[in-house]
Amino acid sequence: MFNKLTAIIRKDTTLRFEGRAELLFFLVLPLVFTFLIGGGLPAAGGGNDNRLLVPVADEDSSERSAALLAALAAGDAIRPEAMSRAEAEALLADEDAGAALIIPAGFGAALSAEGLAAGQPAEVTLLVAPTSNAGPAVESELNRAVNAEARPLLVARAATQGVATARPFADETARAAFFGDALAAAEAEAAPPARVAFTIAAADSGGYDQRAQASAGQLITWVFIPLLGASGLFAYERLLGTLRRLMTTPTRKSTFLLGAIGGQYLVALAQMVLLVVFGVLVMRVPWGRDPLALMVVLVTFGLAGVALGTALGTFVKTEGQSSNLSIMLGMAMALLGGCWWPMDLFPAGLQQVVKVLPTTWAMSAMTDITMRGHGLVDILPEAAVLLGFAVVFFVVGLWRFRYE
Repeated sequence: MFNKLTAIIRKDTTLRFEGRAELLFFLVLPLVFTFLIGGGLPAAGGGNDNRLLVPVADEDSSERSAALLAALAAGDAIRPEAMSRAEAEALLADEDAGAALIIPAGFGAALSAEGLAAGQPAEVTLLVAPTSNAGPAVESELNRAVNAEARPLLVARAATQGVATARPFADETARAAFFGDALAAAEAEAAPPARVAFTIAAADSGGYDQRAQASAGQLITWVFIPLLGASGLFAYERLLGTLRRLMTTPTRKSTFLLGAIGGQYLVALAQMVLLVVFGVLVMRVPWGRDPLALMVVLVTFGLAGVALGTALGTFVKTEGQSSNLSIMLGMAMALLGGCWWPMDLFPAGLQQVVKVLPTTWAMSAMTDITMRGHGLVDILPEAAVLLGFAVVFFVVGLWRFRYE
């Protein structure tokens, strides 16, 4: 029996990879899509800062200009990077940056007690590339940062003017001292939030990771479709009549099915391992947090996929039907299973409906491992559901199996 299984697995694997195009779908395209959707190479030092780069030329080099830069850096939309004016303008001209900010000399002086008393304006210059749409986003963040820095100053100026109106200061020294005290008190107050964010708290929720989402989602997509495509082997064998002739030999139906399924399953496991290794080494995805949990998920997902392919093979009549149906079902299940974007973006009702898909449970388990740091015990429910899918699909496939 072992020799027969080996022969069937070798035959089916050879048929699958007889054309070079199969290698494109087996490895090249999955890696390319994972890399692109995941945002490319991680930043130096393992960072994952996807904010818009904005060159900043600080020609004032004052305490106030440094505070403005810190306020900009605290936002979640732009990433200011200090450099000279020439370097900032060069990046803008080469369209390596969509916008650049110039903080001219005198910015800090205009925001001093004397500057505010004299009504001296504090100006910054925002340069936007003609072909870029980054202007509104950068301007919005700049307004937020400026308002955050200007608020204590305006409060201190208003307080100083109010006191001076009621009882004039003895001299400018007294006025400056009062302004300094008022400014310190205003800065000590808790500033109002620049925006209001609503979140749904969950005890086990982790931070969203674009690279982990892309790595897990593309793995499921590109492995699931070929597993469904295993149905084409049965249609191909029936069409040529080799399946009928094979069944006239002393070969059990279970032996043939196990060999046909086993070959596709082993190839799928190899593909998943390669994509996981790529995710770890290139994309820096934390797949290795719990190797045993990861192995259980990959094994059960592969079983569910190849079982569905087996069941599908009993319904399709031609290899062309199998190919078209596998791609259509695979893409639809990957999309609805949360492989292309986070499941949290789906309507609440749809999130419940898509639980009838194996891709939903596979993506949930992989997300638990890579983003939430869960281990074997935590992903056992998802693995059990995937195993249940495999049993049901295998039963359907065995029940409907025909060799002609």
